[in-house]
Amino acid sequence: MTADVGDGPVAMTVSSISSVTLTPPTIVFSASSASSSTPTLQRATTVVVHLLTVDDLELAKLGARSGVDRFGPHVVWSRLPSGEPYYPTVASWLRCEVVERVDLHGSLLFVLEAIEASHRGDHLEAVRQPLVYHDRKWHALGGRSLLPEIGTALTDTFRRCE
Repeated sequence: MTADVGDGPVAMTVSSISSVTLTPPTIVFSASSASSSTPTLQRATTVVVHLLTVDDLELAKLGARSGVDRFGPHVVWSRLPSGEPYYPTVASWLRCEVVERVDLHGSLLFVLEAIEASHRGDHLEAVRQPLVYHDRKWHALGGRSLLPEIGTALTDTFRRCE
């Protein structure tokens, strides 16, 4: 997640983002009020959501680390024509308008509507593995994580019991 309200760019790794509606394309995420990036996000009218894959692991770690320069000379970043900072090495991102903020027990819930999307590549390229943070560890989401259909799993279980 990146934003800039004129004080300089900020970035944070968000470990949980959820789709809410398709029309309009709406997503939500939460941020700790204690995060150094949250005050900027509180004032931002737009943000850029980067959809990270295993190829972006180092960037995810950078955004999760406190006290580091997330936009220094060692980091590849740029600005969109609309002014928001973003990481051009990430294959997919969404430029979003912040439509609502809800203060919840020391965290802020942000409601965003996507107003622009970018995906580098085509559907014939090698399948990228989404990056997931679970139980304080990084994971690659892939085919092995696919669970059987609930109906199929229950049917198979009942058959074994007969």
